[in-house]
Amino acid sequence: MTTEGIAPESVAPGAAGLSAPAEPPTGCGPLRPANAAGAEAAVPLRQALFESVRAHGTMPRVDLARLLSVSPASVTAAANELLAAGFLEEVAATPREGDTLRGRPPVALAVRPGRAFVAGIKLSTPKHTAVIHDFAGTPLAEITRRSASLILTPAEVLAQAEELLDAALAQAGLARGDILKLGVGLPGFIESGSGIALWSPLISAANLPLAAMLSDHLGLDVVIDNDANLVTLAELWFGDGRGVANFAVVTIEYGVGMGLVIDNRLYRGARGLGTELGHTKVQLDGALCRCGQRGCLEAYVADYALVREASTALSLVPNHVPPMQMLESLYREAKAGNAAARSIFRRAGRYLAVGLGNVVNLFDPELILLSGERMRWDYLYADDVLAELQRSSIQVDRPSPRVEIHAWGDMIWARGAAVLAMSQVTSELLGPGAVVAA
Repeated sequence: MTTEGIAPESVAPGAAGLSAPAEPPTGCGPLRPANAAGAEAAVPLRQALFESVRAHGTMPRVDLARLLSVSPASVTAAANELLAAGFLEEVAATPREGDTLRGRPPVALAVRPGRAFVAGIKLSTPKHTAVIHDFAGTPLAEITRRSASLILTPAEVLAQAEELLDAALAQAGLARGDILKLGVGLPGFIESGSGIALWSPLISAANLPLAAMLSDHLGLDVVIDNDANLVTLAELWFGDGRGVANFAVVTIEYGVGMGLVIDNRLYRGARGLGTELGHTKVQLDGALCRCGQRGCLEAYVADYALVREASTALSLVPNHVPPMQMLESLYREAKAGNAAARSIFRRAGRYLAVGLGNVVNLFDPELILLSGERMRWDYLYADDVLAELQRSSIQVDRPSPRVEIHAWGDMIWARGAAVLAMSQVTSELLGPGAVVAA
């Protein structure tokens, strides 16, 4: 792949230049309802128009005017600006039922994919992932590598991130200079705005200016965030959260994380440390959590908590048996009827239900998505767990929030990191104060 298309085009839009993509794009990004002025009012019309086109894949101008509640003339002016700068292109629109085929072919707007590229990396235990996306949200490369160790030094973080990025670029046929921004996700307490990893179980150092270190090392603009926030962004852009204004994502893997979307926007809190569900307390002076405190939800539900219990239930020595092997053995024993193994999952499920009940009572989401590799263990969302969630929630004569299970693969985390980068690039290029050159 070349970098052709990053510079603005000088070709005037018109029917003769219509593109005909081989596969119609499906779009990515939040699907906001018509007349939802809250989100669009804070950004220029050109940005709102561009994001609407990207979310729907293709859109005729008349539909954009209706969706954004502006005049057709305003849409035409904004669209022409974006077409001239190479952010959008005209494509053949699918005729609607009842439309005649006389005259000019129906035209829709679509994102010009090669206008920009972003990368996303998820650092984790035991493996890391990386993706490259074009400006329309299409993944161009997907890379997985095993982590060098359970806890990385800052130097190892830089080296492994570089190796991941270079492998993804090679697969996509791009150079580092083609990437406008790199998003990086990792577990722990991450201050996204300042780019500081305050604490991460993955890194040996605390209060690390990780975004600046990665930027200096890689020669790229870098933004970082908590990994649960990134999988939530992935759901908002690519998953079942696209058409839901208020939803929560709870991730269960080596830790327990949570992301929260309020009015189609990711909520981070005043310090960027909000929605740390895994570190809410479910038992005073309870089990030791890897954050150093006791009684956290994570200390009863996460991988390392189940490994601790499995070592007793199965009489296994943790140092001699890999953690994942212990967890798989625990699950097999529970399925085979082992009472001790079943009780471990049952207790973890009950604690999870209490945590989810608190989420419902605090935020009243429309939807709760349970995500992560561990969701293939059905004991964590068995009928009695969901019944416990129902009992823990405020009882009113209204439907309860939907609970859905998403056993996403590893790549969804990196795609969320790419979304973080892409959303920031969009604001920088098209948002308030941006100059869109023709």
